[in-house]
This record gives sequence, structure tokens and C-alpha cells, in this order.
Amino acid sequence: MIFLSVVSASSYICIIAYSLFYLFASFQSPLPWSDCFSWWGADETCSRTPRDPLCNLTMDSGYSEVVNTTWLQANNKTCSNGSEIYVPHQAPTEQYWDKQVLRRSRSIDESGEVVWHLVLCVLLAWLIVGAALSKGIKSSGKVVYFTATFPYVVLTVLLIRGLTLEGAWKGIDFYIGNQSNFSKLAEAEVWKDAATQIFYSYAVAWGYLITLSSYNKFHNNCYRDTIIVCLVNSGTSVFAGFAIFSVLGHIAHVQDKTVSEVAQSGFGLAFIAYPEALAQLPWAPLWSALFFLMLVTVGIDTQFGTLETILTSLMDQYPKRLQSKRLLLTAGACVLLFFLGLVCVTQAGIYWVHLADYFCAGWILLTIALLELIGLSWIYGVNRFIKDIEMMIGERSWLFWLWWKVCWCFISPGLLVVILAWSLATFTRPTFGHVQYPDWAIALGWCMVTLCIMWIPIIAIVRVFQAEGATLYQKLSAACRSAPDWGPYLEQHRGERYRNKSDPADSPNTMELLTDHKV
Repeated sequence: MIFLSVVSASSYICIIAYSLFYLFASFQSPLPWSDCFSWWGADETCSRTPRDPLCNLTMDSGYSEVVNTTWLQANNKTCSNGSEIYVPHQAPTEQYWDKQVLRRSRSIDESGEVVWHLVLCVLLAWLIVGAALSKGIKSSGKVVYFTATFPYVVLTVLLIRGLTLEGAWKGIDFYIGNQSNFSKLAEAEVWKDAATQIFYSYAVAWGYLITLSSYNKFHNNCYRDTIIVCLVNSGTSVFAGFAIFSVLGHIAHVQDKTVSEVAQSGFGLAFIAYPEALAQLPWAPLWSALFFLMLVTVGIDTQFGTLETILTSLMDQYPKRLQSKRLLLTAGACVLLFFLGLVCVTQAGIYWVHLADYFCAGWILLTIALLELIGLSWIYGVNRFIKDIEMMIGERSWLFWLWWKVCWCFISPGLLVVILAWSLATFTRPTFGHVQYPDWAIALGWCMVTLCIMWIPIIAIVRVFQAEGATLYQKLSAACRSAPDWGPYLEQHRGERYRNKSDPADSPNTMELLTDHKV
């Protein structure tokens, strides 16, 4: 989890940097991406409307001449097949993103120069994150009150504005109506992306939940919190979809296009499609500033969890050395991650960000989550896990836990295995737009996956060989048992179950050794 968090933190901070750059650019009227302005480097291919193709027409005299569509219509001529000349075209929002924000090179092979305005935005983002986490949960907890609630205010404002726009229904229909493309559900990549998004939004398998829940009171109702978080999180995703697609529907209506033609995914939605939609609204700078401020707060929240996972893991591993040096540790981690992420703010930086996201955010999370479920349900023992939960929230009936037992032991592991195997079997080389990644970049991506996952079997093997026992079976059995001091940290919370090690529930027989042991 540490290696995954390091890779994620050093690349994800760039998304916050992009949002900060757009936020600062929003305090201009008109918005700089609303048209093709020469001061930010727009070239001759930049145009708000698509350009008609030209035609290499053979005249009656036998000579060829390049003419436009208007001339053909005026002279009642048609362009024969193969004679059309495609005229390159980029919308101002797309060219602003490429030329002004990213200064994007042609491929990952061409690193180019460091983009200094993005370096400054990344530095500002790390200063905000570092300052908020400087005193641990005491300082970040107060900041989160704002960063967690402000996006809901902005989404509500954007939704109300979007629903009042002409053509908003076209976007809503595309989102959940007759225009929805349900055939995409047959693609493995969609399921992998959906699982990855769930892991992102719920912070599953990242270590965030383990880290932040360690600051809860022992008798905190974690079951209630889990249900609330799941419902609110999923509801927020649906709510945000209405706010986004209502505005995209308006743009499709104004431009007389289908929503699929104006909608994009990933970076394109956040930094091309939606900014273009906002630029065409009255009071465009206001809506743009609100939208990108929302993206900044959401990104900062995510970065809090990532960095806190790294810091807490280090302090738990070396409590005597690091516990009293929280400020220095936070500053050092921010500086180190800042320098590690400099490759992501070169002219080829967006390719590195996309590469890290494509490889690290998918298969690694699926693998870690699957191994966590196996370790929890089949090695530690689902019954022991339930007893641990009941120590905190009180006892429940067997019927109450039946569904969760089935989920933890069978349904969730089964789904993860299917998605993981399906996505690997249908692997396609990543691309950024029309740009193909070279072989060395693909190999590097798999190396990142291997680097993050390989520590799980390595540590497991080390633990087995360090365990007591004369045979491999005895060592394996001993390694699957808990440490002598396993249990709640404070003595008043340990109860009879962990004070008395002779409890039969904590002394499994031989048949239980490999299926129901503590780790």
C-alpha cells in the first residue's frame, strides 16, 4: 500500500495542479479558452466550429484546383470520392488544454521542457496538503469539514443552473434514459474501470480506511458509518451525473449535436468538455471558478488520505523515532513526493499521469482487495472478524451476519477474480487520445504493478521462514497465528477474549489451522 500510495500521490497531485491553473484562469472575462486567442498560442487549426473539408477538384480545362464547400454548392459541383482534403480542426478548449496548460509533446518519448506554471501549481498543492496534515488528524480533520461539504454546495448550484438550461433533458436522457449505451456492459474494461472507481471513491484497498479508522474511538459504530458512507457516496455519484450531463445536454442542443459527440471521459470531461460548456453560459467566469474550486477541494481530500496513509504507516512502524517528529516527517514526505512527481510536469507529463493511472489504479487495487478478503475470511477467520466487530458495536444475531459472511467469503472474492481475470485476458495497450505508448512504457507500467504487489508474497514468505516449527506445515500454521499481543491496544478494551488466551475461540483445532486463524 505504501508503494501504491507513493506512485498515486506523486502523479495525482498533477490533477489538483491542473484544477488550480484553471481556477486562476477563471478570474478573467472572457474565459481564455472561450475562443482562439493568439496570446496563449492558438494556431491556424483552432476554430470554434468544425471546418468543412476542401476538395481537390479537376476543372473542365483539365487542371486541378482546391476549392471549398461553398464554391461547390454555388457551382452545383460535387467532390468525387478520394478528392476530399481533411482540414485539421481543434476546438479552443482542446487547444488551450494541449498548448497552454500542458504544453503537450507528441509522445512520452519527447519529455521536452519542464512546464513551470504547473510546477508552481504542484508546489502550491503540496503546501496546502502539508499544512493541513502538519498536526495530523487534529488539523486535517478541521480542513475536511470544508473540503468535504463544499463540493455538495457547488454541485447543487450547478445542477439547479443546468436544469434551467434549454436542452438539459437531452443530457439527462443520455445519462439514464433511452440514449444510454448499455452495450458497454459487455466490455471487460468497463467493469475494471467501474471497480477501480468504486475503490477510489470508497478508498477500498488503498489503506485510507485502515489509517483513518485507527483514529476512531474504540466503540465507534463502524457498521453504521459504513452503511452511511456507501449510501452517500453512491448517491453523490448519481447526483453529480445529473449536474454534469444537464449542462452537456444544453451544449449539445446549442451546437445541434448528439450528447455523445460533446461528452468525453477522464481528463477530457473535466478539462475540455465541461469548460467548453461553462464558457458558453452567462456569468461564465463565476461558474468556472466554482467548478474548478470544487475539483480542487475534492482532489485535496483524496490527497489527504494518500499522504496520511504513508505517514501513519511510518509512524506506526517506528513510533519512538517518528511519533514526536510529525511536522518534519510531513514536510519531508511532501518534498520527496514533489521531486518524484516532477516528471509529470514536463511536456510529456500527462502521458506519465495517464500511464500511472492506467496500470496502478486498476490491477493493483483488484489484487490487494482480493488478497485482503482471502486473508480476512479464510485465514484470520470470518467468525473471529465478526467477534472483533461485536466487541466494538455490540452483539448481533447470526441472521444479521449471514449476508456479510456470504459476501466476504464467496460473492466479493468471486467477483474480483472474474473482473481481474477478464480484464487481464482482454488487455489492450493504453493510448492517450490517438497517441500510442511505446513498448518500453508498457513494460514500465507492468514493472510498477509488479513493484507494488511483489511485497505481499515476499513478506509472506519471510514470515513463514521466520516462524517457529520443524516442518513447512508447522511454520505455515504458526505464521497464520496472531502475535502474543494481538488485540485492542488499550487494556480496558481487550475484554476476557484477549486477556485469557486459553479461550477455545482463540485455540483452533488442526482442521481450522489454514482456514480460520488469526494473522
